[in-house]
Amino acid sequence: MTDLSVLIPGRNEMFLARTVSDVLAHAEGDTEVIVVLDGPSAYESPPDNPRVRVVQLEESIGQRAATNLAARMSEAKYVMKLDAHCSLSQGFDVAMMADMQPDWTMIPTMYNLHAFDWVCPQGHRRYQGPSGPCKDCGEPTTMDVIWYAKPNPQTTAMRFDHDLHFQYWAAFEKRQVGDLVETMSLLGACWMLTRDKYWELDICDEGHGGWGAQGTEVACKTWLSGGRLICTRRAWYAHLFRTQGGDFSFPYHMSGSAVEKAREYSRKLWIGGTWPKAKYKLDWLIEHFAPVPDWEPRPPTVGLVYYTDNCLDETIMAACQRQIKHCANGHEIVSVSLKPLDFGHNIVVDAERSILTMYRQILAGLEASTTDVVFLVEHDCLYHKSHFDFLPPRKDAFFYDGNFYQVNAKTGHALTHVWRSTSGLCAYRNLLLEHYRKRVDIVSSRGYNVRIGHEPGTHNRPERIDDYGHEMWMAEYPSIDIRHDKNLTPAKWHKEDFRSQRYTEGWRESNEVPGWGVTKGRFKELLQDILEKP
Repeated sequence: MTDLSVLIPGRNEMFLARTVSDVLAHAEGDTEVIVVLDGPSAYESPPDNPRVRVVQLEESIGQRAATNLAARMSEAKYVMKLDAHCSLSQGFDVAMMADMQPDWTMIPTMYNLHAFDWVCPQGHRRYQGPSGPCKDCGEPTTMDVIWYAKPNPQTTAMRFDHDLHFQYWAAFEKRQVGDLVETMSLLGACWMLTRDKYWELDICDEGHGGWGAQGTEVACKTWLSGGRLICTRRAWYAHLFRTQGGDFSFPYHMSGSAVEKAREYSRKLWIGGTWPKAKYKLDWLIEHFAPVPDWEPRPPTVGLVYYTDNCLDETIMAACQRQIKHCANGHEIVSVSLKPLDFGHNIVVDAERSILTMYRQILAGLEASTTDVVFLVEHDCLYHKSHFDFLPPRKDAFFYDGNFYQVNAKTGHALTHVWRSTSGLCAYRNLLLEHYRKRVDIVSSRGYNVRIGHEPGTHNRPERIDDYGHEMWMAEYPSIDIRHDKNLTPAKWHKEDFRSQRYTEGWRESNEVPGWGVTKGRFKELLQDILEKP
C-alpha cells in the first residue's frame, strides 16, 4: 500500500506541472501524487508518471470539494494537501512520516518560493508579480522561471486572531524549542495527517464553501478534537504567494458574500462552539498558547435568544418586541419562531407548538448565536433595561433574575414571589448549548416528564439533565411576565395552586409594578405607551 498521497487541487494553475515534478523529484518514500484539475486549464498538464493520477473536471467544484475528491481516491496511510505552486525539501515525505503520530496534523517549516522573474530584452528584471511591460524601459517582458526556495524567513509559528483570520506569529517562535514544535494555526497550503483522521475530522468541510478559512479549520479540528498541530524543522515547503492582484492573484474567485459566508460558518463552528466532535472549547486552545495577541482578556459578548410560538396577541407581541429592542443595549438578537418573523436574525422551526418544540427553538437560537453570554427572552415578557445589565460571574452555573412580576393581561393585577423561570435565565452560551442539546435528546426520545424539571439547574432529582447548579440575581427593577389566555404553562394566582408552599416565598400582590407604574385597570394603556415610544 502507498504510504503517502499528496493531494493537489488546482484551478487553472500555471505552475501545477512544475509542482508535481518537484514532489516526484524530492519524495524518497512510497509516495504518489493525486491531482484534481478543478475545471479547464490553459497551462501545461502534470507529467505522465506511474506515481501520478490526474482527474480532469469540466466545471469547478471548489478547492475543498476537489481535495475531498482526491482523498477519496487515496488508499495511503497518510495524505498531504499541497497547493499547486509549491516546492518541497529533499526527503520531505520520509522525514515527516518518521515522526508522525496518529492524532497529529503536521506541517513542514514554511519558506517563500521565488518562482519567476519578468525579464525584458534589455536585461531588466522584475520580481514575480502581474505581467506587463518593463517598469524601467517599457519593453515587453517574458517569464524566467527561477523556482528557488528562499530560506528566509522560515516560518514555524502561526495563529489566528479574534476574527479567526490567519496571522504570522514571529514572537511565538522564541518559545518553540526543538525540531518538532507546536503551532496554534497554519497556512492552508500544506499539511499532512493520517487518511483515517482526515475523514474522522471531516477536515475539508464543504459547508464553508469552495475556498477560505482552511488553516483555521484544520488547526481547530486538530487541537479541539484532542490532537496536536506540529511544525517540523526536519522538512520544509516553499509557497508562492500571490497577493498583488491582476493576473497574479488567486485562481478561485470569491465574491464578498462568499467570503463572508465562509467566515461566518467558521465563527459559528469555533467561536460559537457548534462543532460536535470537539473535546475542548476554543478557550482551551487560547489558554494552551497564552498569551495570544488579540485574545487578551476582554469583556464577554452578550446576545439574546428570543423564542415565540406565534400564537400571541399581536399587541402584546409588538410591545414586547419593541421593549426588547429598546432595552437590549445593542446586543445581538436571534429570534426563533414557528412562522417567519421580522425581528433580529430570524430562524423558523417547522413544528407544532409544544414543550419539546420550545426546547428545540431555544437550541436552534443558541446554535445560531455568536456571543459568549446569552439571555433567553420570551415573547410575552416586558423586560426592564436593568435586566440586561447583568453578566454571569461564572461559566459553570445558570443565573436567574429573581426580580419579576406576573401581570394579568386582562385586569392588570400584579403578583411577585421568588422567581426562577426560563424567561429570566442568563448564562454562558456554551453551558446553555450543552444543557439544551441533552434536554432535546432526552425529551425527543422519552417524552417530557415533569421530574426532569423545566428550569436548568434548579433541582437535584435523579432525573435532572445535568449536575450544574444555579444562582439568583436581582435586577434593579423588575421585568413583567404577562399572563394571558395562550400561555404554554398555566398561571398560578393563588398559593394553593402550588404543590409546595416553598415556591411561594416572598408572595406579594399589587396594583402596580416598580419602574412601570400602575398596571391594574390600565395594562392596555401601558402596552400602548410602549408602542408609541420614539
